[in-house]
Amino acid sequence: MNILSLIPRHGKDTLRIGDSDELVVMENFGALPKGPLTMDRHALVIICTEGMAQFDYNGTTYQLRKNDMFMHIMLHSVADNFMASADFNCRQIWFTRSETWNVDMQGKKSLTDLVYLKNHPKFTLTEADVDLLDRYFQLLCMRMRDTSPILYHDLVRSLVGTMLLEILSIVRRNEREDKEGEEGKYDTQNALHGKQLAHLFLQIVEQSDGRIRRVEQFARQLNVTPKYLSRLLRETLDRKPSDIISLYTEKAIEYRLRFTDMTMQQIANDLKFANPSFFGKYVKEHLGMTPLEYRNKYLKVDK
Repeated sequence: MNILSLIPRHGKDTLRIGDSDELVVMENFGALPKGPLTMDRHALVIICTEGMAQFDYNGTTYQLRKNDMFMHIMLHSVADNFMASADFNCRQIWFTRSETWNVDMQGKKSLTDLVYLKNHPKFTLTEADVDLLDRYFQLLCMRMRDTSPILYHDLVRSLVGTMLLEILSIVRRNEREDKEGEEGKYDTQNALHGKQLAHLFLQIVEQSDGRIRRVEQFARQLNVTPKYLSRLLRETLDRKPSDIISLYTEKAIEYRLRFTDMTMQQIANDLKFANPSFFGKYVKEHLGMTPLEYRNKYLKVDK
């Protein structure tokens, strides 16, 4: 099957910082190519403003109606069989993982949110939610159109970060309400134990801050076998433990390259790589460029 990689479009009703695709805001829906689509670089927030759309996402069919919000955050997910009413419209915010370093939510968002969002990517917003997010969106669009302020980039990213924090608050509110409604619905203690273990795995991956990269070491901390841990993560997140470990290792590397003056030797030592050469190969393989190329690229972007 030929799966097309979807990227944010250019043109009318599309706002971005310069020519970059790192952060893109779309005020109106645009036509989609036919067939299965995937987004390998971007997370995406969609808020339906009019009409109705239906599509398959990772094998599950979803419908979006006015005031519904949909969040795509699981990389390599596939959407297919898209259909929409003639009056369908939506707002969209696209952002890459690298761009999330520029918005002020790093201390709040957690990998554990992925467990819930993987199974609940769609929400129906309350009227208060809609009003609040509409105000943020209008202000964000106004600011992105006016590039004159000296602190233009910082202002845009601050607004995006605050809006994403509001969305994260809505996600966690829904998660709490769902948990309260599902209490006592587990068929067995094993099901509850498995879900708790998955959450604990994500927590200790975050706490390792990129310094532990072997599945066996995490399995040992959880007193389970690597095989059991792999099966558990497949059931809860549809991801291998190694994928999640790599994600957080890359996050730790990106932070040190962008926001510290640590040398490559110091970063390699801090993250417990065998030597700078091995560290450089890891960065090249996972981030697509050498550590120095990555640092220089974002030194220019962040100015």
